[in-house]
Amino acid sequence: MYRTLIIGALALSSSAATAEAQAPQARRWLAGDHHVHSIYSAQYRADPANPDVPPTPIIGGDSSHMILENARMARRFGLDWMVSTDHGGPRHSILNHERAWPDVAAARKSVPDLVLFYGAEFDVPGGEHASLILPIDGRERDALRDIESRFGKREAFPPDPARNSKARMIEALRYMADLPDAPVVIGNHPSRTVTARGQWGLHAPAEYRAWHDAAPHVAIGMEGAPGHQAASPRPGLDAAHGARGLYGGYPTMGGFDQMVATLGGGWDALLGQGVHWTITATSDSHGHWQEGGADFWPGEYAKTWVFARPTSADILDGLRNGRVFAATGDLIDALDFTAARVGAPGRAAAMGDTLAVRGAPGIVVTIRFRPASKPNAHGDAPRMDHIDLIAGGLSAPSADRNATVRVVRRFTEKEWKREGAYLVVQHRIGAQDMPRYLRLRGTSTTEGEPLPDAVGEDPWNDLWFYSNPIYIGQE
Repeated sequence: MYRTLIIGALALSSSAATAEAQAPQARRWLAGDHHVHSIYSAQYRADPANPDVPPTPIIGGDSSHMILENARMARRFGLDWMVSTDHGGPRHSILNHERAWPDVAAARKSVPDLVLFYGAEFDVPGGEHASLILPIDGRERDALRDIESRFGKREAFPPDPARNSKARMIEALRYMADLPDAPVVIGNHPSRTVTARGQWGLHAPAEYRAWHDAAPHVAIGMEGAPGHQAASPRPGLDAAHGARGLYGGYPTMGGFDQMVATLGGGWDALLGQGVHWTITATSDSHGHWQEGGADFWPGEYAKTWVFARPTSADILDGLRNGRVFAATGDLIDALDFTAARVGAPGRAAAMGDTLAVRGAPGIVVTIRFRPASKPNAHGDAPRMDHIDLIAGGLSAPSADRNATVRVVRRFTEKEWKREGAYLVVQHRIGAQDMPRYLRLRGTSTTEGEPLPDAVGEDPWNDLWFYSNPIYIGQE
């Protein structure tokens, strides 16, 4: 039977590859979620009478959802792609390899219109977690086992403290970068461990820069909007488990991590150093709020939009190259954000691109966004209150702030024009004000800056989107 499962899984992987080869090749905005848990995010039970025996994984201990159920709910809430990302404890790589992988392969067959990646929530040496996304090919099953077994900080039994260091994570990233089909790594809930604003906890900007420097094709970004957005206070819960995002030390801000939501914060520091660092939004789905959990289903509240062909390879290419925006509550479902040299509108740069501006008299920024065409999962048709065009300059190589960042222009509905299903605004920046990068944020609220999220607030009344940057090359 075990041999049959392996053969069946390989056949399903081949079937998925065939379906991708037949997919239409036009790029479009594809919604996804790279942080989703299943029954294989196990808890572990040790046997006090046999301390030399590895603890037993308790299937369903940290999530009661089957991988197939996650995939079906992802499609129900409009996702085009999803990553199954389980975490665990000692020898979790075996559980993933023997049990999670066949379920992923079967879900691909049952939900063929979803690009379903195999991955893990990697237990980061010297830190917290990261989404590990494997390219869809014939090697993904064994590749994940090898990475997790070699480098997962909780993988070893007996426990090995030497595995839990930041230097070990750099070693892991270099190992991944050398694989024939390198994975993608995205840092999860970056500031969840902090206790005050302006702190960076287990993952400071300098550490993320070190990740990127070690493996720029692998370590590509971090969650801008963490999951667990349906968390609410209930009797018996501590502060962390009753707060949005489970950020019990210092709250999220408009549902986004303070690294991103703070103007000139950690994300801006990285961008000002020239690091191409992409942000995303996820569900971190473990238990649904209707089941007493803290989470939305994949795609129910947060979406990571990637401009890509509907193939696994191009979705990963979109993530790697920053053709991405993050949105909550279906505030928008398409965003064309471009910058072009004055007098050369045909050579525009989009999100993730670098625009060469040396000698240009200025640049023209165009923002075209599409409000969602149908009510969101809460039954609302959200309305944009304003959009901010944000510019940043250089920051020091070791900085964790960027004092150059400013809101260049705030646009309201008085200024945007309708072009079919899209709303459009433009802005010109002169040569004397040329930034190093440009990015956007928009909201359904009237908040000038995103406020810290109060415990128990309704996340559906606090919707935001963030673009990824356009980089400006001035050399």
